[in-house]
Amino acid sequence: MTAESLKETIKRELPALLREDSAFRDYVLELTRRNHPTRTETSDWFDHLIGELRRDREEQTRKWEEQQVERERDRAEQARKWEEQKAERERDRAEQARQWEENNRHFECVHEEIMAQAKKFDRSIGALGARWGIQSESAFRNALAGILETSFGVQVINVNEFDDEGTVFGRPEQIELDVIIRNGVLLICELKSSIDKAGMYSFERKARFYEARHNRKAQRLIVISPMIDARARRVAEQLGIELYHDSTDLTSLDGD
Repeated sequence: MTAESLKETIKRELPALLREDSAFRDYVLELTRRNHPTRTETSDWFDHLIGELRRDREEQTRKWEEQQVERERDRAEQARKWEEQKAERERDRAEQARQWEENNRHFECVHEEIMAQAKKFDRSIGALGARWGIQSESAFRNALAGILETSFGVQVINVNEFDDEGTVFGRPEQIELDVIIRNGVLLICELKSSIDKAGMYSFERKARFYEARHNRKAQRLIVISPMIDARARRVAEQLGIELYHDSTDLTSLDGD
């Protein structure tokens, strides 16, 4: 009998043998149990597997919930820190605003003090300038007189006369002039630290007043000043007045 025919015989006879012969059936079941679990064993294994899966799922759920709680704590902590930082920024802005206002008030006070000092300084400088203008012109006149008398051998006379008819200024006023006399030649000078257009006209009227009072014609009208206004220059040209910035520019005092 071949193996194939044996298999066919077992397949054909086995069902009846298992029904009719309980000992044989137990033997066959014992053989198959070694390689295949019984229904009860399979059910127990399946229950065990389901239990393991359930425990894994519960563990994963627990971890997920813990993570959720941790994330919530982290979010709450971040929110708390953000609120603290926001409050800190607000405090910083408020402090900066306060300091800015304080600095601004301080600046305004300093500015007012500076302006007050500046006005006081301007008044002082103005008063000093007025005095210095008088003193500098006097010193300038005296220095020039000394230079002219020493270098050119002339006589410089400061004339101070009263114009009782108001010929020069339209009302009675003291008139001051410098005259230079050399070998009988008359020169009338105006020695000023600065001179403008009105000053030039005033000098010309004072010179004509002197000529009329003394019945003597001046050969030259001379203005010596380091600061001569541009409009005063045009007036001097029209009136025939000579202009010099420095006494050393007077190379000749002859009246021809």
